[in-house]
Amino acid sequence: MMLPYTRETESQMQALYHRLPEKNRRLYAGVEASKLGHGGVSYIARLFQCSRTTILRGIQELDEEEVVDQDRNQKAGGGRRSVLEKQPDINDVFLQVVKEHTAGDSMNAQVKWTNLTRADIAGLLATQGFKVSRNIVRQLLKKHGYVKRKALKKSLPESM
Repeated sequence: MMLPYTRETESQMQALYHRLPEKNRRLYAGVEASKLGHGGVSYIARLFQCSRTTILRGIQELDEEEVVDQDRNQKAGGGRRSVLEKQPDINDVFLQVVKEHTAGDSMNAQVKWTNLTRADIAGLLATQGFKVSRNIVRQLLKKHGYVKRKALKKSLPESM
């Protein structure tokens, strides 16, 4: 079994490895394995408790030109899908919930608002089986053309 580093150095390397984001872990493991030559990939895989495939991918990425935003850890499109995508029928339920609490501008038919807060709407949606955050409610309000109602502070003209 290959032991090119002291136990202390191995501990420091492991601590650094576990602090890094996913892509940087691959690259770091690739650099270390490349420095060691024959048997380096297996040694680093055991040291960092990762797969040999991860290290080989890191070595390959070292030779490629960087094309992805350097602050990104995952590929574009990764991550969880939005509630609005997973449950398209939430739109109909949302419109039913705010229907009784909707008002509009008599001068502009496109402008409408509700007297419910985002938390109120989230609570009403929860009773219909849709557990959503206030942020999702904000997105629904925007999607369906609701605006914030602002109090007007106009002074009335004085009659003489």
